Amino acid sequence: MIAVQANTRDFEYDIRSLIKAFYPEQNIKVTVMGEDPPLKKHERADSCSDPLIFTLAVYLEETSISMSLFYDVIMFQEEYHVFESRDPKEIKNELKTMLYGILSKQSGKKLPWGTLTGIRPTKIPMAMLEEGKNRQEIEDYMEKTYHARKDKVSLTVGIAEYELSILKATDSDDGYSIYIGIPFCPSTCLYCSFTSYPISKWENEIESYLEALFKEIDFTAQAFQDRKLNTIYIGGGTPTTLLPHQLEMLMEKLESVFDISALKEFTVEAGRPDSITVEKLQVLKEHRVSRISINPQTMKQETLEIIGRKHTPQETVAAFRMARSLGFDNINMDLIIGLPGEELADVERTMEAIRELDPDSITVHSLAIKRAARLNMQWENYQDLKFENTEEIINMTAKSAKEMGMAPYYLYRQKNMAGNFENVGYAKPGKEGLYNILIMEERQPIIALGAGASTKIVFRDEDRIERIENVKDVKNYIERIDEMIERKQAFIEHNVF
Repeated sequence: MIAVQANTRDFEYDIRSLIKAFYPEQNIKVTVMGEDPPLKKHERADSCSDPLIFTLAVYLEETSISMSLFYDVIMFQEEYHVFESRDPKEIKNELKTMLYGILSKQSGKKLPWGTLTGIRPTKIPMAMLEEGKNRQEIEDYMEKTYHARKDKVSLTVGIAEYELSILKATDSDDGYSIYIGIPFCPSTCLYCSFTSYPISKWENEIESYLEALFKEIDFTAQAFQDRKLNTIYIGGGTPTTLLPHQLEMLMEKLESVFDISALKEFTVEAGRPDSITVEKLQVLKEHRVSRISINPQTMKQETLEIIGRKHTPQETVAAFRMARSLGFDNINMDLIIGLPGEELADVERTMEAIRELDPDSITVHSLAIKRAARLNMQWENYQDLKFENTEEIINMTAKSAKEMGMAPYYLYRQKNMAGNFENVGYAKPGKEGLYNILIMEERQPIIALGAGASTKIVFRDEDRIERIENVKDVKNYIERIDEMIERKQAFIEHNVF
């Protein structure tokens, strides 16, 4: 464990996230003097023998920051910095720069993303582009301010330029998008932390869930009738765990209450190949779904079994070809690198299999193990598994995507990512996922419906985001649907956006 003692709770998240990026296997405990109980003896550096375990003292004063690193009761590193500005954003950057320097010296490592710990690094160059800054100015600023590596900065700025060209064709001021959550899956993957329940245990509740969801759909159509609906994204879970007639009900409901004349994209995550049938795909096609995602994660059978996906690589191939035969011309495939037991050769074989299928886009995720994932909650059962993500693997996937005629079009990061890397979406020209860009760049309201869904209201003039959360539990969602609707209604009545 690494202990941090601070004199303020300001920037606690940033301190914890940056330390975790250097020492992903360590627990980080942050205590605030005068607010939290003092560290116990076994939590202090002077009682530990592991050289990775130390205590960091952070003091944020009116005009300065000081940091001291202790090990075995001895202070062996100290930094002191006087603020050049009282702007909270600049103070945070200066604090993180100091902390980065100490941790880099202590660990002997430099991080590919430097001090950037947020999930949306593209927002920085996006804002600067809109201010009229050129690419070189932005890259110089990001390297100097955040100590990010040149190739990561170049990737981020390039994606921001790409996104900006696409966003110009959307209705940022009077448009909105809808996310619909179907929180059921054939089985729960080892790494999954999304709201997801095994379909086998909830089959008798599906109709009740859809009934509640339809009430929320009716409310949303009425409340946002004066805005243009730009994108619909049905995710989960796995939406194609619904039976064909249930999918038909959902599609007909959406078409009956929403004006879709301004709709630019309609995505359904078919997701798990073992949930896909020709009947379900026909329903989606008949209702003008323009984009689907068929997600293998890996094409290695042994890994699929370890992570709890009850399908084979052969089923992925069959599902993809079935979708192509029905006329789907915008198919995404999600992959995860850093899965247990997988090395470069395994990921290369997966990329080769994907190349043969020739999808229209791929999203390459670096494994991120979140708190609610089974892999984290039952870590003692999986601690012998090897998780590897390297620069070589990242570069190989980027090269492979380029050879398939794809360019990177959106990017985001998560906490606890394998190798401290990133998730990147690659697409052929004209096949980019617009919803993905909209939710990353936070340009318009995303109204989220269903259990565990999180609505995001964007106040662009105020540079502010507000969230309205739905309950995660399916039974609670069904029973409390009126409360979920009233929560949104109250927010809309008291805000102009």
